[in-house]
Amino acid sequence: MTTKIYIPRDAAALALGADKVAKAMEDAIALRGLDVTIVRNGSRGLHWLEPMVEVETSEGRIAYGPVKARDVVSLLDAGLVSGGDHALCLGKTEDIPFLKQQTRLTFARCGVIDPLSLDDYRSHGGLRGLENAIALDSAAIVAQVTESGLRGRGGAGFPTGIKWKTVLEAAGARKYIVCNADEGDSGTFADRMIMEGDPFVLIEGMAISGIATGATKGFIYTRSEYPHAIATMAKAIEIARAAGVLGQSVLGSGRAFDMEVRTGAGAYVCGEETALLNSLEGKRGIVRAKPPLPAHKGLFDCPTVINNVISLASVPIIMDKGAAFYRDFGMGRSRGTIPIQIAGNVKHAGLFETAFGLALGEIIDHIGGGTASGRPVKAVQVGGPLGAYFPRALFDTPFDYEAFAAKDGLIGHAGIVVFDDTADMLKQARFAMEFCAIESCGKCTPCRIGSTRGVEVADKIAAGIEPEKNRELLADLCNTMKFGSLCALGGFTPYPVVSAMTHFPDDFKPAPLVEAAE
Repeated sequence: MTTKIYIPRDAAALALGADKVAKAMEDAIALRGLDVTIVRNGSRGLHWLEPMVEVETSEGRIAYGPVKARDVVSLLDAGLVSGGDHALCLGKTEDIPFLKQQTRLTFARCGVIDPLSLDDYRSHGGLRGLENAIALDSAAIVAQVTESGLRGRGGAGFPTGIKWKTVLEAAGARKYIVCNADEGDSGTFADRMIMEGDPFVLIEGMAISGIATGATKGFIYTRSEYPHAIATMAKAIEIARAAGVLGQSVLGSGRAFDMEVRTGAGAYVCGEETALLNSLEGKRGIVRAKPPLPAHKGLFDCPTVINNVISLASVPIIMDKGAAFYRDFGMGRSRGTIPIQIAGNVKHAGLFETAFGLALGEIIDHIGGGTASGRPVKAVQVGGPLGAYFPRALFDTPFDYEAFAAKDGLIGHAGIVVFDDTADMLKQARFAMEFCAIESCGKCTPCRIGSTRGVEVADKIAAGIEPEKNRELLADLCNTMKFGSLCALGGFTPYPVVSAMTHFPDDFKPAPLVEAAE
C-alpha cells in the first residue's frame, strides 16, 4: 500500500525551506525504493513548526517538525514511513494542542488535502454547499446567509446577507462578484493560506454568491506579492471549469458563473473596495466618493458584491450545515468563527480559528505562548497597521466586533502583532503616520497632508520640542483625519496613534536628563 507523506507548499513553509525538504525526501525515497507518494499540501498554520511534515498511518496522521533537509535521512532511518519515533516527532497532528483547541470550519481542509485535487476536496465535504445552493432560488440562498449572521471578515464587519440582498434586488444588465484578496495588513496571512491550501472553497463560495445574486462573472483581486497563491488559484479555476463547477451551467444547474484572477500592483489603498474597483477597471487606484454604493454601481457601473476571501470561503459550510449551525458559534452580533492570525514577537505564531468571544489575553498568553524574546508583553496591535495598540490592562477584551469598538479598537482582518517591553510606542505612532503618507492615494486632504504633518509632529515630540503643545497638535490632527478622510486609510490611521498616546503616555514624554558624573 502506498504511503502518503505531506510536505507543505504554503508560502510560509517555502520561506523556511519546504522545497529543499521535499527534494531531499524525494531523493531519499527513490534511493531506498520506498512505495511513497509526496503530497504538497497547504499549511496547518502552526508556523513555528514549519516545515511540518506529516505521514499518513493506520492510526491517523503523525507530524514532525520543524524539519530541515538534513533531517530527512534520520527521519527515514527512524521509521518515518510508519510514523516512527524521532526527536522531531510531534505525535498525532490532530492532538497538537494549538490545533486541538481550534474550531476549524472555514479552514477545516487547509493543510489536510491536496489543494489541487478536486476529488480530495469532494471527499472532505467540498461542493455540498454549492449542491444545496443550486437546488434553491436566489432569495432563499440570501436568506440563509443572512440568518447565519455572517459578517465581512475583511475588517468592516458588514452583514454579508444584506450586501447580497442589495445586489440581488438591484437592476443591472450584468452583475459581478469581486473577491477582495488584497491582503495587505501587517501580521495577516489567512487569505493567502486559503488560496494556497484550499482554493476550491473560495471558488465554491464565489459560485454560491453568484447564483444567489444573479451575477455571472467573478474576479479575485490579489496582490503581486502572492505569486504562489495566484498560481494555485489560477490552476484551481481551470480544474473547476473543466469539471463543470464553473461555466455556463454550474454543476448542471443551467445557471452560469465563471471567474478569473486579477493581480494588482501592491498599493495598500487598493484594499479599500472602491479603489480596488478602479484598479480592476485599469484606472489609477484611488478612492471613489460614496454614494453610489458598489452594490448599486460597482465594477463597470454594474451592481457588484465585494467580499473578502474569508467571508466567501465561509459560505460553503453555511449552505452545507445550515444557518443555525454556523450561528451557534460566537457571541453577540459576531457569529461563527474567525481565523486569528498571531504574529510579531510571539512564541507560537500562526493561524488559530475559533469562535468569536475568546479573551485577548488568552490568545496572547495561552495560545501564542507569550513573547518569543521571553520579555513581558507591552502591547498588541489588532487589525493591521491601522489597528489600535492594546496594553495588558485591556487583555480581558473578548474578540468581538462590538467589544473592540467599545475600547476604541477594531478587529479588522483579525491580525495580531505582539510587542515586548522594548517597543517605543512613539516610534510606532510615527510609523502609522508614515505608512499612511506613503500609501495614501492622495485624493483627500486630511489623509494626504494630515499624515505628512503627523510624521513631522511626532519627530518634534521625539526631539523634545514643545512636547505638550505638539501632543495636543497630534491629537487634533488625528481627530481631523478620523472624521474628514474619504476612506478608512486616513480615517483609521488615528487608531494606532491615539491608542499609543492614551495607553503609553510615558513614551511621548521627553527622556529624563542624565546628570553628568562628578
